[in-house]
Amino acid sequence: MTTTRTMPRILVVDDDLATRHVARSALANAGFDVRVARDGAEALTRLRGGRFDLMLLDVWMPRMDGLGVLDHLRRRNAGPKVVVMTSDDAPETLLRAIRQHAQQYVHKPVEPLALVSLVRGALKDAIGPPIEVVSALPNWVELSVPCTRGVADRVRGVMAHLEADLPEEVRDSIGYVFRELLLDAVEWTGSLDPNRKVRLSYLRAKRMLLYRMADPGRGFRTEGPDHGAISHLDDPIEHVQVREQKGLRAAGFGLVMVRAKIDELIYNEKQNEVVFVKYLD
Repeated sequence: MTTTRTMPRILVVDDDLATRHVARSALANAGFDVRVARDGAEALTRLRGGRFDLMLLDVWMPRMDGLGVLDHLRRRNAGPKVVVMTSDDAPETLLRAIRQHAQQYVHKPVEPLALVSLVRGALKDAIGPPIEVVSALPNWVELSVPCTRGVADRVRGVMAHLEADLPEEVRDSIGYVFRELLLDAVEWTGSLDPNRKVRLSYLRAKRMLLYRMADPGRGFRTEGPDHGAISHLDDPIEHVQVREQKGLRAAGFGLVMVRAKIDELIYNEKQNEVVFVKYLD
């Protein structure tokens, strides 16, 4: 007896004909069952007519936009995974999509091969607790982040989008430090438990960028775990090997490099909250 394997069903929602055609062709050639919709209203009709595994969703469309579709799905607490694809660079749009429980957010246009890779990765990612947007002001973003590797990767993408107007060197430095500290919080004190949360704040002033991170456990202690970046100041690559032995993702070259890439690194008394500062002039 042979078992027929069901192809993942993808719904592409975009008011641009060329985008729909390119996405449909690329995904169909990769073996997906693809349907399209021209706007949010047609997307909801498609969703009522059958099950989809993933929806690629544009934001700004006639009749009903993508944010309206996300709101509808969130209130129903049902529907496919959603990847928002848009040419809108506004941080407010990104944060609204995350608040409505979009799984990922990518900037258009997306090359066909990259689109296929994106869809395959999104289908593999488990849907866990959503990122909670506590504050979405342009100069004060605050998130509550479940302790999973996948969510940590998505949050770094969010923060990179907020820093898009900064020089590349500054973005790289901030990104490195953010990733190191977030991985320690998620993998060590958060124990990769999606029910535990890391609290993140991003404050943007004219001459300063400040991140504040509160971990959900024992704190960012210098006597921390053998896989933590802060535990290997004498050998900045040793914790990478320890992480690999424990099945944890490598997280760079330790606190020595962290301190070198930013201007200030400050811990509270319990060392369960850390602030890092980058001056912009």
